[in-house]
Amino acid sequence: MSTNNAYYIPHRATWPIMATLGLTITLAGFANYLNGVAIGPAMMVIGFATFIVMLAGWFTLQATESESGMYNTQVGISYRMGMMWFIFSEIMFFAVFFGTLWYTRNLSVHWLGGEGVGAATKELLWPSYEPTWPTNGPGKVGGEFEPMGAWGLPFINTLILLSSGVTCTWAHHGLLAKKRDHLIKGLIATVALGILFVFFQASEYHEAYTEMGLTLGSGIYGSTFFMLTGFHGLHVCIGAIFLSVVLFRSIRGHFKPENHFAFEAAAWYWHFVDVVWLGLFIFVYII
Repeated sequence: MSTNNAYYIPHRATWPIMATLGLTITLAGFANYLNGVAIGPAMMVIGFATFIVMLAGWFTLQATESESGMYNTQVGISYRMGMMWFIFSEIMFFAVFFGTLWYTRNLSVHWLGGEGVGAATKELLWPSYEPTWPTNGPGKVGGEFEPMGAWGLPFINTLILLSSGVTCTWAHHGLLAKKRDHLIKGLIATVALGILFVFFQASEYHEAYTEMGLTLGSGIYGSTFFMLTGFHGLHVCIGAIFLSVVLFRSIRGHFKPENHFAFEAAAWYWHFVDVVWLGLFIFVYII
């Protein structure tokens, strides 16, 4: 147990080992699956199940320790620093893909079309290439496709995520004001809006593949579109799971105005997901 003068040190911490084991088995299974090895899918299921059990066990342990008063201010600061660095790593993760799209759209396509330093490149590689965006490569190697519009499901999803940010903030204010009903209702609304976002994104993907011809194989436009929106959708799923755990704990009476970092961490992550989507909506769909 931590005190004002001592830092809390966990004893017999086996969950990190289990996390490493689960992720390693999952990755190995995925590699085998890609190479056509029959055991690959089974390894992926076993590894993923191990990881889920680890999450449940570790979350339960952390919640028990926190509610038992085992953490002091120093532990709380370390948790906040860890979450801040984690979100920073996520910002860098998305920055790479945004940078890829910008480099391709604003530089590579024009160079291949003969502009600037690309004059010799055009004559050497594809003399007939026209620098247009969206592009699926010379000779339409990606097939015919329609670019994704911004003002249908993407705009609706933008409104949904913005609304979820409001409900998450409402839940936080409810917690600070000791109004647990507001806390629970706000979390339920936030999780529901997150699930609705994922549903609409799945509908958008189905329309893209079945009606618009837009796939991962549709040249650089298709690959960057699905890479950015797909990874963001994965983060929405993770955030919804995170908030669901917080909701379950809130129903059980956890969290107080002076001790609720798990809620804060989930809220930080959710607002980060909201901000990334706003950038993605403008940069991918509109520009």
